[in-house]
Amino acid sequence: MFIYLFYRLLGALAFPLILLYLLRRGLRDRRYWKGIRERFGARPSNWDATVPGGIWLHAVSVGEVVSSIELLRQLRRQFPMQRLYVSVTTVAGRQIAEEKLQGLADFIFYAPLDLCWVVRRVLRRLRPRMVIVMETEIWPNLYHETKRFGCGLLIVNGRISDRAYPKYLRYRRIFEYTLQWPDALLLQNEIGRERYEALGAPPAKIQVIGNLKYDFRVDQLKPPEAITAFLGQVRPSQIVIAASTMPPAVDGDPDEEDVVIDAIRQTSRPGLLWMIAPRRPERFGLTASKLEQAGVRFLRRSQLSQGSQLELPGVLLLDSMGELASLFTLADVVFMGGTLAQRGGHNILEPAFFAKPVIIGPHMENFPDIGDEFRAAGAVCEIAGPAELAAAVTRLLDDPAARTAIGTRAAKLAEAKRGATGRAVAAIEACYSDSLPIPVEPLLLRLLLYPLSLLWRLGASIDRKRKLAQLGRLQAPVISAGGITMGGTGKTPVVAYLAEKLRQQGQKPAILMRGYRRRSPEPHTILAAAEPCPVSRTGDEAQIHVRRGHAALGIGANRLETGRLLEAQLHPSVFLLDDGYQHYRLHRDIDLVVIDGLRPISNGRVFPLGRLREPLTELRRASAFLVAHADFPAPWRGLERKLHEYNPAAPVFYARMEGVAWVNHATGKTKPPEGFGETPVAAFCGLGNPASFWSTLEGLGIQPRFRWAFGDHAFYRLGQLRRLAHHARAEGAAALLTTEKDVINLPEDFALALDGLPVYWLKTRLTIYREEELLRWLAARLKREML
Repeated sequence: MFIYLFYRLLGALAFPLILLYLLRRGLRDRRYWKGIRERFGARPSNWDATVPGGIWLHAVSVGEVVSSIELLRQLRRQFPMQRLYVSVTTVAGRQIAEEKLQGLADFIFYAPLDLCWVVRRVLRRLRPRMVIVMETEIWPNLYHETKRFGCGLLIVNGRISDRAYPKYLRYRRIFEYTLQWPDALLLQNEIGRERYEALGAPPAKIQVIGNLKYDFRVDQLKPPEAITAFLGQVRPSQIVIAASTMPPAVDGDPDEEDVVIDAIRQTSRPGLLWMIAPRRPERFGLTASKLEQAGVRFLRRSQLSQGSQLELPGVLLLDSMGELASLFTLADVVFMGGTLAQRGGHNILEPAFFAKPVIIGPHMENFPDIGDEFRAAGAVCEIAGPAELAAAVTRLLDDPAARTAIGTRAAKLAEAKRGATGRAVAAIEACYSDSLPIPVEPLLLRLLLYPLSLLWRLGASIDRKRKLAQLGRLQAPVISAGGITMGGTGKTPVVAYLAEKLRQQGQKPAILMRGYRRRSPEPHTILAAAEPCPVSRTGDEAQIHVRRGHAALGIGANRLETGRLLEAQLHPSVFLLDDGYQHYRLHRDIDLVVIDGLRPISNGRVFPLGRLREPLTELRRASAFLVAHADFPAPWRGLERKLHEYNPAAPVFYARMEGVAWVNHATGKTKPPEGFGETPVAAFCGLGNPASFWSTLEGLGIQPRFRWAFGDHAFYRLGQLRRLAHHARAEGAAALLTTEKDVINLPEDFALALDGLPVYWLKTRLTIYREEELLRWLAARLKREML
C-alpha cells in the first residue's frame, strides 16, 4: 500500500511535467490537441448520457485496436444491450478505431491520464460494469479505481515484450501491488505467465488462452476500391509488400525504409510493383523524399485518383492508415518490418492467413511464440540482416512452388491456433456476472451528506416502529412488489405481470396503490377490473393498471383501510401491493423485492448519501428477489452473493422489459418495435430511472437525435411540449418517442403544442427468466398462506 501511495504522490508532484509533455506533443502534432480534454476525463462532445452496465475496453494503439476487432464483434453479439466503449492512447490508434470499429464500439475516446481524479471522472461518466485492458497496459490508478468502483477488471491478450521486461522488473514493487487488482489475466503464452508471475501477479488469476491475433477474420477484409482500380490500370505481374517498416531503434540499427529502397533497386524487373507501408505516419513524407532521391518511380496512396498511372517497375507508397491488412491478399511476397531494426517485430499472422510467404529479420521479440512456431514449421523465410533482403525477395519471386509451400504452411499454422477470442469472451462473461458496480461519490460530498443520512436512518427506524404498532391484516393473502432503493425499479410492470398471471390461474386479484400525485381529494378510490376512470382520480401508474384491466384497483394512502373497503365491495382472492416494502401498517404474506438491474444497490448507502430507502440489512425481510432490467443473461453471481449476505434463503429471479409495438398516441396505429431503426427521432420520459427507457431504446437499435429526461411523474405543460418539439425539429427528428406512463400525463390538447410532430409510446411486456419456476414458487407460497 505504501508503494501505491508513493506512486500517487509522485503523480501529483509530476503534474507540471505532464502538462509540459502534453504541450510538447501538441506542438509536434496538432491532432493531439483535438482530444486533450478527454485525456483529463472530460466527456467527448458527441456523447449523450450513458446507461450503466457497459464494457470499457482500452486498446492503446493501432496493434491493440486491430487485435480487438474480433473480440468486440463477439462481445457485441453476446452483450447486445450493453454499450461498448473503446479508449485509445495514440492519435493513430484513434484514427484506426474510428475507421475499423464502426458498428462495434458505441463510443471511442482518448484514455485518461493515470491520475486518480481523472480516472474517477471517466468511471463516473461511463458507469461501466467491467473494464478490459488489452495486452501490456499496467496503470496503478486505473486498476485501483476500477476495482474501487466495483467493476470487473481483466487483462486480455496480455504479454510483456523482451524489451519491456527488464524495465518492468526494476519497478517490480509497484507492479506487484497493481497486479493484485485484476480479476483475471488472460495471457498469450507461457512466457507471459512466467513474466507476470515474476512481477508478482497471483498465479491463480493467470490463464493462458492464446493470442487473439490468430482469430483474424480474412473474410472481413477487402482492398480499397481506389487501389484495386489502380492495379487494374498498371497491371503488375508481381507484387511485393514491405509492411510496417521502422526507423533505427539503437545506434547501428538499419533504417528499414533505406533497406527496402536498396532491395527495390536490386530486384528491378518488368511488371514488378512494390508497396511500402511505413509504420509511423510521420515517416510518410520522409520515405517519399528517399524514394525521390533514389530515382525510384513511385506514387503516393493519398494521391491516387481515377486513371492514375505508374510505369513499372515502381512503388506505391502506402501513406494511409488501416488499409495494410486488406492488401496482403494481393501480394506475392511480404517483408515484415520491425524485424531488421531492433523493434521486436510486428504481427506476421495477417499475411499468413492469406497464405503469403513472409520474410522476417532476426528480431521477433514482441512475438516470441509466434516467431518460434513459424520458424520451426518452415512457415516463414528468415534472413540474418539487411544485405539478404533483396536475394530473399528474388528467390521467392522466381520460385512459385516455394512461395506456395511456405504460404500454405503459414496459413495452416495460423488456422490451428484460432479460438483465443472465444475463450476470452467466456472469461469476460464470467467476470461480468461476478461484478457488482458501486458508485463512489466525492469525499467532500460524502462528508457533507453522512450526518443527514444518519438522521434519515433514525427517522425511518422511528417511523417503522410506529407503523408496526398499528399493523393490520386483510382476509385475502397479500403479495407485495416493492423495493429498497428510490427511483424507478420496475415495480409497476411487475405488479401488472403478476395480476395477469394470477387472473389466468383463476384467481381474482386486486391491486392496492398509493396513487402518487393524483389530483383527487377522495381518500379511497375503489375500481372493478377494467372499470374506466380518469387519470386525475388514479394517478399515472394506477392508470396503467386501469388500462390493463386484469385486476380490481384500490387507491389510497392508507392501503390497509383501502383494502378493507375493497374486500367489502369486490371480494378479491389475493391482493397485490404496489411499492409496499416500506408500508408497515399492512401485513404482507409474500414480499417480492424488485431490484433495479441497472443500479442494483446504488452505492450501498441510505438517502441522501445514496439511493437506499433503508439499510441493506432490511433485505432480510424479503421472500424473494426479482432483478428488473436484467439485460444480461442470469445468473448475476456478484449481485446474488450480495443479496444472500443479508438473506440466504430468498430465491433470485430475473426480468426484462421487451417492446411489443410503438403506438401512435393520436391515432392508435402501431409500428413494430424496431420500426424506427432508420428514422430520426427524439425521446423523452419522466421516470424515476430514465436509464431504463434509454436502455430499452438501445436494445431496439434506436439512437435518438436527443433525449430529454423530465422529473418522475411529470405533468407536461404546453410550454414544455413546445420547447420539446422545437428541439426535436432542430435536430431533424420526425417523431417523439416516450413511455406509456408519460402519454398518460400529456394534456388533452398536446397535439397543438407539438405542431404535427407525432408521439409514439412503447407498449411493453415483462419477460421473466425461469418464468415457470417463479410461478411454481409463487403458487406454492400462496397455497401455504391460504391454508
